[in-house]
Amino acid sequence: MAQRLTYRRRLSYNTKSNRVRVVKTPADCPRALPFPIAGGKLVYHHIKKRGTAPKCGDCGIKLPGRSPLWSPGRYKSDTICHRIPFACCQIPALRPHEYAQISKRQKTVQRAYGGSRCGKCVRDRYVRHAPFGWGCIFADFLSITAGPPGLSVLF
Repeated sequence: MAQRLTYRRRLSYNTKSNRVRVVKTPADCPRALPFPIAGGKLVYHHIKKRGTAPKCGDCGIKLPGRSPLWSPGRYKSDTICHRIPFACCQIPALRPHEYAQISKRQKTVQRAYGGSRCGKCVRDRYVRHAPFGWGCIFADFLSITAGPPGLSVLF
C-alpha cells in the first residue's frame, strides 16, 4: 500500500492555488548501511503559480523586449540578461509581486505605449491617425493666412 500524504498548509483541496508535487526526502546517511534510517519518505512540495508575460492590448502577442545585441554584458547587475544573452528578447513572465522587485527598464520598452502595445500596433496607430492631425493643422494654417475661401473646404 502506498504511503498516505497530507497537505502542509490550511487549504485541503486540489485547486489552482494549491498545486503540489510529490517528492522523496533525502536519506540522512549513506546508502551503504544495511538498515533503513530516517528519510526516503514521500512529502508534498507546494508549487508556485506560473507568471504570464504581458501581451499587446491590440493584437494579443507577447510583448517583445529589448534586442539581445543591446544588453549582454552592458549591465552586470541585470540578472536576467547577463547570464542568458537571448533571454532579453521578451519582457519576463513573472508574478505581480516579482514585477514589483525588478526595475522599470526591465518591464517596459522606451517608446510610446512601451509596456502595453507592440511596435507594429503603435506604428499602425500613428499611420492611421496622423493624416487627420496634419489635415487639421494645414486647414488652420490656411485659415490664418487668409487664403481663398474655397480652398479650406477641401480639408
